[in-house]
Amino acid sequence: MEPMLTADELERYARHIVLREVGGPGQLALRQARVLAIGAGGLGAPLLLYLAAAGVGTLGIVDDDVVALSNLQRQVLHATADIGRPKVETAASALLRLNPHVKVETHGVRLTAANAMAIIGSYDLVADGSDNFATRYLVSDACFFAARPLVTAALGRFEGTLTTIRAHERGPDGELYPSYRCLFPEPPPPGTVPTCAEAGILGALAGAMGALMALEVIREIVGFGEGLLGRLLMIDVSTMRFETLRYRWDPDNPLSGRAPSIRPPSPHAP
Repeated sequence: MEPMLTADELERYARHIVLREVGGPGQLALRQARVLAIGAGGLGAPLLLYLAAAGVGTLGIVDDDVVALSNLQRQVLHATADIGRPKVETAASALLRLNPHVKVETHGVRLTAANAMAIIGSYDLVADGSDNFATRYLVSDACFFAARPLVTAALGRFEGTLTTIRAHERGPDGELYPSYRCLFPEPPPPGTVPTCAEAGILGALAGAMGALMALEVIREIVGFGEGLLGRLLMIDVSTMRFETLRYRWDPDNPLSGRAPSIRPPSPHAP
């Protein structure tokens, strides 16, 4: 017997359910989904709020940081009273206040080669809002080996990018879908890209990009419309320009190319 939405859920998600593209089946799919958010910061905060509000059944959060005063300009999941507390704890409290139907699983650790496969492999879909290239490449590689779809975004001062990756799957033409390394073969040299603390960031941009991540995650789970598979969304809020760049599988990429050189993240890594 298929699970049913409760009376409380029917009222809570009524504006979803009346959408023909979502409806009751789509809302049930959201309730049954397990989504892992990498980071509970500028991107992760709005992402998690909207996924919880949408009724995603289980939300995992990976973050080893604590709340700082400088976070609060953009990390809207946390409050002034939370300063000094682990972000996974304050995030979980805020999400459960918003929607008690959601289950929150916290991972107060830094994602590494030693734990990435175990953590990522226990979720259906991964949304990466991390703020450094090492984590982005680790997450994308681990999602490939764990056969998990990935929604990944990044922020600049006034710019944002977003794409969806299913590098472990093939398209209708039989060709593999592109990997993150097809789009960005290698990270930039250390020190060439300033950090958020060095360059600054417009707070509302993080909110906009996190909300767009949530839209893409919801669309992936419910399965409607045309998403960002093989397309990179680029936003520049200084000129209010939204553009998309199409990209394809690169047979020379080191992860899923014809001669791959990257191996699964090792559980025995230091």
